[in-house]
Amino acid sequence: MLNAADNELLTRTGAATPMGQLFRRFWVPVLLSQQLPEPDCPPVRVKVMGEDLVAFRDSKNRIGLIEPHCPHRGANLFFGRNEECGIRCAFHGWKFDVFGECLEMTTMPRNDGYEKARARIRLKAYPTREAGEIIWAYLGPTETMTELPAMEFMRVPPSHRFVSKKLQQCNWAQACEGALDTAHFTFLHMSIGEDDAHGVMNKSEAAASGDKDRVRWMRNDGMPRFTISEHDAGLVMGAARTADGDDLYWRISQFLMPNHALAPSTFPGENYHGQTFVPINDEACWIYCYTWNPDRPLTNAERERFHAGHTIHASVDENWVPIRNRNNDYLIDRVEQKYRSFTGIKGVSEQDACIQDSQGFIADRTREHLGPTDLGIVRFRRLMLESARSLADGQAPRAASKPDGYLVRAGGTVAHSSQPLDQVMTARFGDPVGIVREGYR
Repeated sequence: MLNAADNELLTRTGAATPMGQLFRRFWVPVLLSQQLPEPDCPPVRVKVMGEDLVAFRDSKNRIGLIEPHCPHRGANLFFGRNEECGIRCAFHGWKFDVFGECLEMTTMPRNDGYEKARARIRLKAYPTREAGEIIWAYLGPTETMTELPAMEFMRVPPSHRFVSKKLQQCNWAQACEGALDTAHFTFLHMSIGEDDAHGVMNKSEAAASGDKDRVRWMRNDGMPRFTISEHDAGLVMGAARTADGDDLYWRISQFLMPNHALAPSTFPGENYHGQTFVPINDEACWIYCYTWNPDRPLTNAERERFHAGHTIHASVDENWVPIRNRNNDYLIDRVEQKYRSFTGIKGVSEQDACIQDSQGFIADRTREHLGPTDLGIVRFRRLMLESARSLADGQAPRAASKPDGYLVRAGGTVAHSSQPLDQVMTARFGDPVGIVREGYR
């Protein structure tokens, strides 16, 4: 468990908080590229870590992320007109570019002092980058800005990936912890009965590859043994379950600072999955979801399944709100729960959301009773808390300056019980912490 002070430190990400300062030393997703689909398209409201902003794509395809209120009279630039490399306030026509610089002050006389006055008018603007069909922003001090994390899904061709987002109605940390807690698969995503063809896991993961042994191993062993290793970008978390004979079934996940999780299910040749948890405020977050295959394009059938809600992707409305959510009890089916699954809720993503949201908008970690399968959660919290405190003491987070450390994979494998995690990782990925190596899939 955490004490109240540490729980507060972990969960609060406003600009004046230690955790908020830590987040601002990393690039964070703020929109999907499709939300700003073309130059001079309508601007979009953005709220990230409690800060209200406006994003727009200008005539040169550059992305602006600026404070929303015009410095003339405070009108909101969300209602402005995106035109000719700038956003024009609809109130009196003042115009600003993607860097927050004032281009025109239409209500000011063009006298000798005009240019000097115009040059003094600036909006707060954050640097942006576009990669992996996501718009990223850096909200920290410009002098500490580094390169984007070299995550693999951003490096494959667009045909090889699918990217989505979904609203989560709880604090970012418990949503992230839910992704890192791979022990829950034995119950949360499992069907009732050995031969249930409608089982959640049978549909969502193992049966898709024709390997129901994985379901059986997870069903039969609900207490995986965890081994955690630290690397440049975060933590690799290996969870070993009893397989057949003297073998262990390993499900290996990655936590990448400060808010990325790579899923543990992938066997060679299958699709990889990851998520990034971005605070909107302290009681809600956006989860950016990405599936990719380094070897081949995703099929139309796969894309249709992801769009409809499959694996980490949720079925969402036009505002990226999951169809099954906190407000409608995730459309729980109690008959389904009684006879078919542990939750009665359709969809792996929705099952995760239900349980994470049910802990409260901000989970009270002072009331927990942790055990051996919570080792990954303990290490995640320790890393985040230590990093936030170190930054407050003047020590920059190491991971922020190691973008190549993010080029790692997570996934599953079967190995003899005598092999430790580093050997299992090397056999599966060609590297003891999962760095992407040529020839390994």
